[in-house]
Amino acid sequence: MSNAHLKSLYAALEAATALLHKQLDQSYLDCAVEIGDDLLAGKIAQLDGRPNQATVAALQELLDPIDLSTFTAEEIREAFQLVLVKAIQVDGIEPNKQVTPDLMAGLATFLVTTFVKQAKPLTVIDLAAGSGNLVYAVVNRLHEALGVTTRGVLVDNDDLLLSFADMSGRAQQLDVTLYHQDALAQLPATDGDIAVSDLPVGYYPLDERAKQFETAASSGHSFAHHLLIEQSMRALRPGGLGLFFVPSGVFQSEEAAGLVAWLTAHVHFQGLLNLPTTLFATAAAQKSLLVLQKPGPGTHQAKQVLLGTFPDLNDQQAFSAFLGEVRTWSATNLEEM
Repeated sequence: MSNAHLKSLYAALEAATALLHKQLDQSYLDCAVEIGDDLLAGKIAQLDGRPNQATVAALQELLDPIDLSTFTAEEIREAFQLVLVKAIQVDGIEPNKQVTPDLMAGLATFLVTTFVKQAKPLTVIDLAAGSGNLVYAVVNRLHEALGVTTRGVLVDNDDLLLSFADMSGRAQQLDVTLYHQDALAQLPATDGDIAVSDLPVGYYPLDERAKQFETAASSGHSFAHHLLIEQSMRALRPGGLGLFFVPSGVFQSEEAAGLVAWLTAHVHFQGLLNLPTTLFATAAAQKSLLVLQKPGPGTHQAKQVLLGTFPDLNDQQAFSAFLGEVRTWSATNLEEM
């Protein structure tokens, strides 16, 4: 599909969302979800005469020409992602709920392909799924890269973002299951092959629940991202792979000792790769990709942990060379897996 084709879908969705937003006393994100649901239902929903008939007719004119069957799942995801970016700007959504850049999904997918040696159906989980954009990008790209059936499991406690994820997943016709709950409560699903998450950074307020985790702080509140890493690895099958976008200084904080002790005792610490600095506005915001593996049949701790920094994507030669180095690392360190 041409880029113009994708732009046409986004333009119609954005125009319809903006029009509905003018009519209703709701957030832009609420309206984006409603427009997606209206598109899938084939009609404009009204409640107590709102939106008015003139707006209904205008919305119908925007949405009726859209045939989702002419778009790939990735094109649909990208179009809704652009609408989500606009919603974040208009609604002033907090930083921990921002959209994960597609480059990060691409890097996570690449790492999966270095570990997965056999074609088999894959379940990808995200315990901080938000709008679902990251996990959907990984699910779509793994399906294309490996030619295998992929499904997603999403957990989040934000009902509005999860509603967006539900709508987007249905539009893409993905096999996904969504759970609206605290991801650190008991999980209903523990059969993931891949855990991927752009982890929220901050303190988890429920100290008693945090005590159920080995990564909990010895006193006071615990880091939510430490707990979510441990919980995500619990949710994987033996041999499962965990890919977590974490602060670049994750092992430099005062609370890092507990995380390191847990890593050493329970998982294979396979890599830590710094993301390109150009992705982030400040040094404090920089993130790295933490690569963990749950012990299982055919797995082992890599002889040499994968360390390095992804070059700027604009330097295609350096970026390709770095990917080649990762493949060489895989062949040298993971040949028995």
